[in-house]
Formats: sequence, structure tokens, C-alpha cells
Amino acid sequence: MATATPTAPTSTTAPGRWNALLRLLEYVAYPAAAGAAFTLLALGVVTWLPALAAVGGALQRWRTTGDSRCFTGVLTAFPRYWRALWRYSCAGAAASVLLAANSWYLLHVASPLSMVLLAAQAGIAAALVILAVAVAAQAGREPEAGARAWLRDGFALGFGSPARGTALLGAAVSAVLVSLVVPLGPLLLGPSVPVLLALSFADPRRNTA
Repeated sequence: MATATPTAPTSTTAPGRWNALLRLLEYVAYPAAAGAAFTLLALGVVTWLPALAAVGGALQRWRTTGDSRCFTGVLTAFPRYWRALWRYSCAGAAASVLLAANSWYLLHVASPLSMVLLAAQAGIAAALVILAVAVAAQAGREPEAGARAWLRDGFALGFGSPARGTALLGAAVSAVLVSLVVPLGPLLLGPSVPVLLALSFADPRRNTA
């Protein structure tokens, strides 16, 4: 009596793992491409905020429509954001220089008051980072809204919840520290990862009950 030869079960885990790996690589490659474009544009110093907003726009299109042209997307969106945000970008650049100069001076002054003032400088810098990331995310989500709406909504996004603000600041710091192992990693992922997180926080689908 003939017996049927058992067949080996087909494995579906390998394709699943491969797809998961590809998806993971996307979440590194596309933000890195956007970060590269930001770094190129931010060489102008006073161009940093419009460049960050353009990162938000490119990453939002990738999240919502699957548009993977993140590098060219940032470059294409930059002129619109520059016209709307150049004044705020110049003010932010001046504030950053002032904070850096104050911190450098206070580090070389040995007094209890200098430590208090140095902590205040760090707090202001952290608040500016949170606000910039949140504004960039709101500008990416609503490119036609205008600078005032981006600032208003960005302030609400960044500071409306202590946990959310802390997460954005943590993402900005950790993206730089973790990517130190990769050449130019902080320049590629430092700007884009916190903006990507802010876009996730601002997604209405995340906030629906």
C-alpha cells in the first residue's frame, strides 16, 4: 500500500521578515535624505527654520501619499517656507548665537549665580528646539496655513502636553546621540527624526478616541 510523502510546510515568515526589514530601512533612508537636504539648505544659517519646515512637508507627503522623493521634496518646498518664515528664522539664528555666547561666558565664571543662569540658558534652548520641531511639523501638515497659524499650532503641539514636549526634546537629543555611530549621522537624522515624531503626534487619527 502506497503512502503519501509528506510535504514540507511553506514558510511565510521569511517574506514577512523581509518586508519588515524593508519598511525599517525606509524609516531610516527617507528621513536621512530629508536631513541631507536640510543640512545643505541650513548652510545659509538664517535658512534653518524654512529648511526644517520643508523637511516637515516632505516627510508628511511620504507619510500620507508614499512620495519617497524626500531629498528633492525638501528642496522644492523650501522657497515657499522661506517667504513665510525668514523673519522668524533670522530671529532664531540670532537667539541661538546669543545663547551660545552667554553659555560660553557663564561656563568660565565660577559662581553659584552663573550656574543658575547657565541652567536658564539650557532651558531656553530646549524650549526653542521643541518649538522649532513642532512648527516644522505643523507647516508640513498645513503648507497653506501661513506662519502665524504654524506658530500658534506649533506652540500648542509642543507645549500643550508636558509628555509630548519632553518626547520631542528627547527625540531631538537621542537622534543626534544614537546616530553618532554613523558618518554624518547627526546631520542626516538629527533634524528629521524629531520632525517625524511631531508629525505623528499632530496626526488627527492619533488623537481620535
